[in-house]
Amino acid sequence: MTKRSILSGLAGIGALLSLSTSVLAHDITAQAGNAKSPSFDIVHTQIAREGDDLVFRMAVSGKAGASKPTKVGKLAGSTIYSYVWPTSLNSSAVGFEQNQGILAFAVTSHPDFDDTPLYDENGDGDKTNDGDLWHSHWVVLVPDEACGHGALKIRDIPEGTKPKLPPTWPGIPVLIDSPKITPRISGKLVTVRVPAASLGDTAGMKFDGVTSGLRINASVHAPLVCVADVFDVASGDLSLPGRVMK
Repeated sequence: MTKRSILSGLAGIGALLSLSTSVLAHDITAQAGNAKSPSFDIVHTQIAREGDDLVFRMAVSGKAGASKPTKVGKLAGSTIYSYVWPTSLNSSAVGFEQNQGILAFAVTSHPDFDDTPLYDENGDGDKTNDGDLWHSHWVVLVPDEACGHGALKIRDIPEGTKPKLPPTWPGIPVLIDSPKITPRISGKLVTVRVPAASLGDTAGMKFDGVTSGLRINASVHAPLVCVADVFDVASGDLSLPGRVMK
């Protein structure tokens, strides 16, 4: 699958969300060797209900989290690496307006800026220098040709508008949430425990797994954050075949 077809397929997820499918809950197993970097080569993706939590898991063929973006020294033109679970949840599930786009959970690293201003992840007393550490977000993805043919972006907040936002929105003019949910990265596995109660009704929730690189626009104007590269897709076709395991 080419980068263009992957991005076009991801942009088409919205159409899939309206489908009513009766299937057994299951995770997604993928063959190794579909990504250049073993750190982003997905072999297994899962979201499972365990007690009061939804546990997001992604396994890769290499060492998870081993590859991080090169620091460029400024926000404009900088890069974000991410492990992403696109879902069928409505954007309102985490505090945005309804029907804003594809709600995805992401674990990201970006050494050139910090978008978790409420938390001091590295414990050094400075809440603004932790972007290089792997951390969690909810993001809303939408298509935008300005990012490339069939490509996606994190949805921008137009200047002068005041949309509904989660209480842990980090103040960046895009639909992104920065909850205090710490990922655990060990060996080949990325694991995140998300309180299920915070998401409302997750019955019938669908998901996929994606590893990707995002880019901050060089002029820091809309679109602010583009999905610039897709490293791997768990399903291979972005059909959101995953179902929440119980």
